[in-house]
Amino acid sequence: MDDPHAAQPTETAGVPLGEADAAVVLVHGRGASASGMLDLASELSVDGVAYRAIQASRNTWYPNSFMAPTESNEPWLSSALSLLDRVVDETASDGPGRESVVLVGFSQGACLSSEYLARHPGRYGGLGALSGGLIGPEGTEFDYEGDLADTPVFLGCSDVDPHIPVERVHETRDALDALGGDVTEQIYEGMGHTVVQDELDRVESMVADAAGGE
Repeated sequence: MDDPHAAQPTETAGVPLGEADAAVVLVHGRGASASGMLDLASELSVDGVAYRAIQASRNTWYPNSFMAPTESNEPWLSSALSLLDRVVDETASDGPGRESVVLVGFSQGACLSSEYLARHPGRYGGLGALSGGLIGPEGTEFDYEGDLADTPVFLGCSDVDPHIPVERVHETRDALDALGGDVTEQIYEGMGHTVVQDELDRVESMVADAAGGE
């Protein structure tokens, strides 16, 4: 199990990659599924978009909290980042290009997507991290190298999320801003650990921009 996610499937929806104006790579949360993220994507009303949802082995990207010691989540974490990297590269090369690829993740998937973007900086269509943040124990110095080149980033989370401390969302905001991202943070009062319509509206707008819409 050195690479537990290596052979995991990718589910698709929307237009074929070769015909897409934008592509969205979807990353599910702990205990959830790729098909569940495609259900979320069905709420986005943007034409000309290819959706690709990756599936974790045993429905979990890594076994412990995203704030546990990083080594306690290996080799699952590295395997998950490798799978995401492979799918992003394939999506960009076979589809509309990296600048039109948007990453959208919820919960554990938001953590994984945020960490991937920080470790692989460049210009993307965007990042929608819903109820998540960068990975590492309390006190981690999030010091990355590279340039996100104004990649749009939306971080949405509750102020009372039982899994995601709001301080980690702030740390993620600051780290991605320091990398040159165009970061918007929205903290929702009393929301809990879920996705609300305002978040979907913001992600939809990001995807529309990536597709060249108004």
